[in-house]
Amino acid sequence: FSSRRRHTRYWRDWSSDVCSSDLALGLNVVVGKSGLLDLGFVAFFAIGAYTMGILGTKTSLNFFEILPIAMGLAMISGVLLGAPALRLRGDYLAIVTLGFGEIVRIIAVNEESIGGARGIAGIPTPPPFLGMKFEILNPKPYYWMLVTMTLLAYWAIRRMAVRRPGRAWDAIRQDDDVAQLMGVPTFKYKVWAFVLGAAVGGAGGCLYAS
Repeated sequence: FSSRRRHTRYWRDWSSDVCSSDLALGLNVVVGKSGLLDLGFVAFFAIGAYTMGILGTKTSLNFFEILPIAMGLAMISGVLLGAPALRLRGDYLAIVTLGFGEIVRIIAVNEESIGGARGIAGIPTPPPFLGMKFEILNPKPYYWMLVTMTLLAYWAIRRMAVRRPGRAWDAIRQDDDVAQLMGVPTFKYKVWAFVLGAAVGGAGGCLYAS
């Protein structure tokens, strides 16, 4: 029994580390690639998690059907936040994004219709996939699923980084004004960064909740 507990804790710890890496990848698009100071990025993670919790308990949809919905809602939230906020810069942008994160947290903690401070219980696990059976006491399949998602996210971000969006993000990070003078549509690529980062965060939150 003690050996099994150590085995479970080992895979659970590794799963948490990979989940954090997935979240860091999404944040890297916004902060690292584009140089935008986003202090409320974790809100997209929460949106993905609560989408999984609400739809998983109130509908017959499984994890793989909810995942694109969670990513889509996170991306829409990224657009709604980015469209007005990205006209600001520096500390002002940081304050707005921090406020967005706090708004999401306060709603999640106080809104009883989504569980309030107790959270959402009874969230279903993902259905069996490629011979892996997902169970609460067996975090190993979750680890491999997280590794797969993180590698896919890294590949997608890497592909974009070496193409026009990546070059635009580099220019924006170096000097926003100069990039705009050189004809780079800075606002469009800033929103792209927010949307792509939100999609990665929403996907991580969806899997974390399951």
